[in-house]
Amino acid sequence: MGIITLLTDFGLTDEYVGVMKGVILGINPGAKIVDLTHHVPAQSIRAASFILKTSYDYFPAGTVHVAVVDPHVGSERKILAVKMRDHYFLSPDNGLLVPLLEDAQDPLIVSIANHELCLPFISHTFHGRDIFAPVAAHLSLGLDLEKLGPSLPFEDIQKFEQSREEQKDELLLGQVVWADHFGNLLTTVSQAGLKIFTQGRSLDDLSIEINGHKISGIVDTYVQAHPGSLVALIGSRGFLEIAVSMGNAKEQLQAGPGARVAISFSR
Repeated sequence: MGIITLLTDFGLTDEYVGVMKGVILGINPGAKIVDLTHHVPAQSIRAASFILKTSYDYFPAGTVHVAVVDPHVGSERKILAVKMRDHYFLSPDNGLLVPLLEDAQDPLIVSIANHELCLPFISHTFHGRDIFAPVAAHLSLGLDLEKLGPSLPFEDIQKFEQSREEQKDELLLGQVVWADHFGNLLTTVSQAGLKIFTQGRSLDDLSIEINGHKISGIVDTYVQAHPGSLVALIGSRGFLEIAVSMGNAKEQLQAGPGARVAISFSR
């Protein structure tokens, strides 16, 4: 398709993102580059993984997704190229793609070893420019994934401890994984997990606790409460969000990624 998405923790203050785009366009001038976000919290593999998993499927088949959140850049860690569900993914071998791959059927995973497809000089600190960008450009032109390097079984790639919802006794437990631009706190508690937990009981009967604050019930929209009030709702990604009506939950609760969420039934 010639579409390439970019997901990084580089921010937009420095030239890093612009240089990556320059490399891509030098190889494929017709590439359509989409900035998914460059404001992933620095080195947060967990947040990048969550964003990618909940975003990629809105792009056409054939899209190349580049995710560069790479705390171990320059080390011996591998760089992965994956074909899954007619999409292509490039990422460090640090667990970022694992939540995607766990749900995939027969994904093709290769370790990038063909440096003829990279820039002539590969620095120790900017693989986004020297490896990810040129490889993405070649893939967008139809390069066969298997020409990048040897295939890997899923068992051989790096994993990390994922944030999952967990039912424990009469509680459904989760944590905040991302705070968006509006200060809404996105959690690991999925709509499907809530359905299993409630077993047909009303969402109005739930009590959600975070950082010592309690919220009664789950609503449909951000404005179903007085301005300044805390609300809980299922956001567009299909996961529970904690928000403040006409406000900023991250600031009001002084909470961010890693904050624990506990859901129970009101007594």
